[in-house]
This record gives sequence, C-alpha cells and structure tokens, in this order.
Amino acid sequence: MDLRKLKTLIDLVAESDIAELEVTEGESKVRIVKSSAPQHQMVMMQPQAMPQHASAPAAPAVVAAPVMPPEPEGHVVKSPMVGTFYRSASPGSPAFVEIGSSVKEGDTLCIIEAMKLLNEIDADVAGVVKQILVENGQPVEFGQPLFIVA
Repeated sequence: MDLRKLKTLIDLVAESDIAELEVTEGESKVRIVKSSAPQHQMVMMQPQAMPQHASAPAAPAVVAAPVMPPEPEGHVVKSPMVGTFYRSASPGSPAFVEIGSSVKEGDTLCIIEAMKLLNEIDADVAGVVKQILVENGQPVEFGQPLFIVA
C-alpha cells in the first residue's frame, strides 16, 4: 500500500469517531487502531516550603518559570507514521541528507521502518536542512518532528 494512502487513512481515523479501521488491498492488509489513552497533560508542581526554625525568618519561595526552547525557524517535516527512523538506506551507506544539505521537493530525507516495511520519507518543500531532530535507529511517533528545512 502506498504511503500517501496510508497517511490519508491515518488522518481519516484521527479526525473521525472511528476507533478502528482495517483495509485489505490485494495481499496487503493494514489495521489502524485509534489509541484510547488519555492525552498527557503537563502539570507544574510547586515545591512546598520546608518548615523553618522559629528563630530563622521565613524566606519567600522562588519558582523559576519553565524555559521554553526557541521555535525552530523553517518548515518542520513530521513523521507520517510510527516506526524506526533511519538516516540511510543501509548501515554502511551514507546518510540521505546532512545538516546544510540542499533538498528539492520529493528528495528522500530518511527511511522509517514500520512493520518490516521500509518507507522513504520525502521532502515536501525545497530548501536547506537546518536541523535533524532524530537520532539514527531511534523510534518515532506519528506527527513527531524529524527535520527543519528552511
């Protein structure tokens, strides 16, 4: 099954009330199940002040604001599926792109292995690779940022 069809099916399940979808095309069979796990929420905990001795004056507690990383400048190429990220076609071959590489729309950026299938991830914009956000061999999630192209 073609990667574009797979992405369309994943989007269909994500945007609808469908909990599960199974499609058979020839000898290929794809089953997409929407996760019922609740979304993670960020909860900030404020440390409680330790009891002070009666002779020492109480100091006000200072809580530092969380430091947000700067937003990347450029187009973010995201993972269209869950799988394992690979920068090259095989362990001995050179990476498809490096930081600073010029890419055209349609150039292969990486491979994501999912269910023993190797899926080439292509650039959807032309530009220069500014950042590679995933390490080789690292598992990736659907929608996870992979590259910054500007």
